Order: sequence, then C-alpha cells, then structure tokens
Amino acid sequence: MITLNTLNRWLTAPAESECLEFKEAKQQFDTTKLMRYCAALANEGGGHLVLGVSDKAPRRIVGSKAFAAVEHLNDLKARVVEKLRMRIEATELQTPDGRVLVITVPARARGQAVDFDGAYLMRAGEDLVPMTQDRLRAIFAEGQGDWLQEIAAEDVDADGVIALLDTQGFFDLLGQPYPTHRNAVLDKLAGERLIDRTATGWRVSNLAALLLAKRLDAFPPDVARKAPRVVIYDGVNKLHTREDKPGVKGYAVGFEGLLEFVHAAAPRNRFVEEAVRDEVKMFPKQALRELIANALVHQDFGIDGASVMIEMYDDRVEISNPGVPPIQVERFIDEYRSRNERLADLMRRLRICEEKGSGVDKVVDAAEVFQLPAPDFRAGALRTTAVLFAHQEFADMSRNDRVRACYQHCCLQYVSNRKMSNQTLRERFRLAEGKVALVSQVITAAREAGLVKLDESGSTSNRYARYLPFWA
Repeated sequence: MITLNTLNRWLTAPAESECLEFKEAKQQFDTTKLMRYCAALANEGGGHLVLGVSDKAPRRIVGSKAFAAVEHLNDLKARVVEKLRMRIEATELQTPDGRVLVITVPARARGQAVDFDGAYLMRAGEDLVPMTQDRLRAIFAEGQGDWLQEIAAEDVDADGVIALLDTQGFFDLLGQPYPTHRNAVLDKLAGERLIDRTATGWRVSNLAALLLAKRLDAFPPDVARKAPRVVIYDGVNKLHTREDKPGVKGYAVGFEGLLEFVHAAAPRNRFVEEAVRDEVKMFPKQALRELIANALVHQDFGIDGASVMIEMYDDRVEISNPGVPPIQVERFIDEYRSRNERLADLMRRLRICEEKGSGVDKVVDAAEVFQLPAPDFRAGALRTTAVLFAHQEFADMSRNDRVRACYQHCCLQYVSNRKMSNQTLRERFRLAEGKVALVSQVITAAREAGLVKLDESGSTSNRYARYLPFWA
C-alpha cells in the first residue's frame, strides 16, 4: 500500500532507480509518454511513475492535475490494458503542497518483454532507449533451459568421467583431500550437480566441462569454442601478431596457468622498477586476476562461437567477454549482478574470484598503486571490454583519461567510507602540492561531465571540498 510515508521515503532517496521515476506533470502528462514509461518500468521488473514531484534533487512536491478526473484515469487504465496488455494501479495522494499521482506498474511476465508500438524500451538514466539485443535475448531465454546445465557428454562410464575432468584439481581447489575411492569422487561431482547418473552411464554438464576439463577440445565444439583466447601483438595495433594461444583446460583448473601466462607476457613497468629496484610487470597480477575472472564469469553463453578474449599490446591489455553487462559500466565499482549465478558461486568456492562484487575495486586500486591510467570499461553491441593501460605521466594523459581517473578515485574513496578531495586526487596522480589548481580543473571537468558532485555537508572551497560519485 502506498501512503504519504512511502512518498516521503521516496523523496529522500539518493537517486532514482530503474523502478522509480519522478515527473512534475503540473498540468498534464502525455498519455503516449506515460505508456512508454510503463513499458520500460515493466521490462525493468516493475516500479512506480510518480507525477507531481520534481525530478531533480532535492525533490519537492509541486502537485499535478494530470488525469485528475475519474473518467480520465479510468480511460488511461483501459488504454494501457489495450496497448500493453497489463493492468496498472493508480494511487492519488493529497498533500499540503498538492496532489501526487502514483502509477504502479507490474513486472513483465517471465520470458516476455513488453513493447509499445513494436518498440521494446528500457531506462538509461533519465532517458528511454530501445532495449539492447543482449538484454532482449536474455529475457526471451528465461523460459528456456540453462546452457550451463545442458549436456556436454553422456553415456560416460566412471573411468571416462575421471579421464575427461581434472578431479584432482577440483578437490585441490576446494582445499579438500582427494577421496580414496572413485565412487566418492563421482558422488561429490554429482552432489554439486556437475554430473548425473543415468541408466546407461554418467552425463557431464557444460558447467562441469567449462570448469574442470583436462582438455576443452575433448568436448563438442559449442563447449570447446568457449575456451579463453590470448593474443599478443607487437606494437599498439593488430597488424603483427606475436602469439595466438587458445586455452586448453577448464576455467577453474586452468586459471592459474592462464593468469601466469598473461602476466609473464606483459611488458615491464620501468617507472615502478626505478622506485623498488626490482623487475615489475606493467599490469598488476591482482588486476589481471580480477578482470579475467570477471570476464569468464559474466560472459553471455547464449552468443554462439564467441569466447573471452585477452589481447595484449605494447601499451595496454584488453580483456573482453561476449555479452552486454546487466548494469552500467559506470556502476561496476559499487554494484554487482551476476549473469551466471551457479558459475559465479562455484568460481568463488574454488577461490578463483569473489562473488561479492569487490573485484573492480581491486582493479582500480591496483591501477592507482602502480601509477597507471584509470582502467576503461566499455560496453559494445555484443561484447564488454576492460582495458588496462601502461604507465603514463599526468602530462601525457588526455582529458578523458583524467576525468575517468577522477571518477574512479571518487568511487573508490566512497566505497571505502572516505571522500575524495583535491589532496587525495593529487596524491592519486602523484602531483606536487603546487598543482592544486591543475587538480581542481580535473575535478571541475568531472563535475561538468556529471560523474562527481560536491558533498554539500562540508566545505565548498576548492582546497577543502569533498566530493561524491554522482550516484551517491
């Protein structure tokens, strides 16, 4: 039930979410626009469209006359049923500052996306945009089976299971002693729903093959093609390939070997070496670990013939996975949503990655410690890419590099229960105290880009001001 207390709680929320939208609509609100918002909210899991409230913080009630007449409201409900095939609820709240109308939109049905005049919509910030192919495919696949639970091999005898899967590696990663009896090994795999017994033998799931395969190419092509691929180039483009190495083992049992290979191939970070007087690779191993693990876990297995790619150049490494992320790339630091929950859970228990979402925090922190430009996270039409850059002096960084570093530093401070200041950002860039004005210019650019905002609870002077991410 929506009450005035509910409304007051919404007004003090730090930001709009995918399920909450405010509009002033003082006199009226376009019915077509309202139905577009209803479609988008339904596709996001349902939510509320609140009319009569300013959509800019700090929010205040301005009152709305939209759909004030009972017949207009009933007509709206009927049109929504006709056009969107859903039933909305409308709640009118009378406040001292005017009438507020709350339109409650139900979630879409499982496996179905809601369209308005043939357009499937979703929210992107304050805008309505067409749903990505990746998101649509994920919705339509909800009613289908899970690719990871499909069968990679069947009618396999007990010896065949042991031959296909690195069961010793599995127990080692779990930190458990290897059973003395083969049946106990098979029972453990079955208990984890990696294999199951039939009347004619054992069935091995795609998940088991991906994680534990001694050789991925021993399985059907749709599984084998999911092997990660490492390509090393000479130079800063794809013209000259030095090495092209596909993965052989399953993700879990082959992860440390993959990580060591990529880290060893990285160029040296001579800037840091001069300070520590020891050979240091350009890209921190911890950052590579987190990004490679994230790419493996969050890939979209519904995209055929695509795999995780690790491409290394003289000045950067690009780690990409099939699929568009379910959250904005700007929110990678503070939010977490797993595309493949069972895979993520097993990778966490096998100590390959963390499921709590702190991986990107570690990547950003490592970039700061190693004095690297801020990593860049990019969402393309079919792939998500994370880029780690080689060391660059502040003077050589582009404006976008500096702004991105400022935003990520601000996020890192915030999730660490601290706040960014001119001093903390100056220390992140390793700049002298006399560069206060230069750092202020970077902060101003980040504010103009809408990525950081002033913490109004503290000082507003450039030197002592504190800043928050835009979403805080």
